[in-house]
Amino acid sequence: MNTNNTYTYEQIARAIEHLTAHYQEQPSLRELAEKANLSEFHFQRLFTEWAGVSPKKFAQYLTLEHAKNRLRNGAPLADAAHDAGLSGTGRLHDLFVSIEGVTPGQFKQSGSGLELTYGVFDSPFGYYVLGTIGGKIALLHFLNEGDVAEIVLTSAWPEATLVQDLAVLQPVANQIFPTADVAANVADKATYRLPLLLRGSAFQLKVWEALLKIPEGQLASYDQIAEAIGQPTASRAVGTAIGSNPVGYLIPCHRVIKKTGLFGGYRWGSDRKQAMLGWEAARTDM
Repeated sequence: MNTNNTYTYEQIARAIEHLTAHYQEQPSLRELAEKANLSEFHFQRLFTEWAGVSPKKFAQYLTLEHAKNRLRNGAPLADAAHDAGLSGTGRLHDLFVSIEGVTPGQFKQSGSGLELTYGVFDSPFGYYVLGTIGGKIALLHFLNEGDVAEIVLTSAWPEATLVQDLAVLQPVANQIFPTADVAANVADKATYRLPLLLRGSAFQLKVWEALLKIPEGQLASYDQIAEAIGQPTASRAVGTAIGSNPVGYLIPCHRVIKKTGLFGGYRWGSDRKQAMLGWEAARTDM
C-alpha cells in the first residue's frame, strides 16, 4: 500500500470532523484546509484525490437528510441484489465475502491450537491489523492511536499462536484495499472470494451475515437488520452484535445508522465511519 495513505487519511479526518460538527455554518475551504494543516490549493487537491469529489460535495453525503433518503431508498435486505456487501460501481473489482463460524470446540477453546497469521497494513482509512487462520480472514481491526496490534489480536483470539507474516498477507490486503496499479492487474479477472472465519454466537453470525447484504452506498437501520434476521424486537441486541463485529469494512457495520438518520457510534471511531460512508457514497454516485 502507499505509505502516505494513513497520513492523508489523518489530515482528511480532521477536516471531516470539523465539517460534520459545523455543517450548518458551511465552513469555508480555507477553514477546512487549516484543520488539515494545508494550503487551500493542496487541501482541495488532496481531498478530491482521496474522496473522488470536492469537500463541498462530500459534505452533502454527511447531512441528515441525505442519510434519511438512503434509508428510505435502500432495497430490503432480504431482497438485496448483492450477497456481498462490497459489490458496487465504486469498486474496481468485486469481492465476494462469505462467513463461516468456528466449530463449537474451537469457540470454547478461544483458538487454542490455531495459528493466527497477521500483519499491519495501510488503507484509505488508516492503518489496520489483518489476521487470518488457515487462509481465512479472522480479524480486520482499524488501529487508533495507542493501539497495539498484538494486544488486539490476543483479545479476539486469546489462545491462538501469533505469527507475523506480511508477505503472505499482502495479496489479501491488496484485494481489500487495492491501489491503482494492483487494480489494473486484477480488473479483468473473476470475482475474488474472501472467506471469513469468525468466533461468535449463532445470533452474532446471523447479524453479521445480514450486514453483508447492505449494498455499497446504501444504509440500513438497526430495526431493519432486526427485521431481516426474523427478530424484529431485537434491535438493541442487534446493536450489541454489530458493535462486536471483528472484521471491519468487509463486514460493513459502518453502513448501519439510527432510524432517525443520525450516524451513531462506531467501534473504530465516528469520524472513520463518516469518512467511509462519504467515500462509498461518492463512488456509487459516479
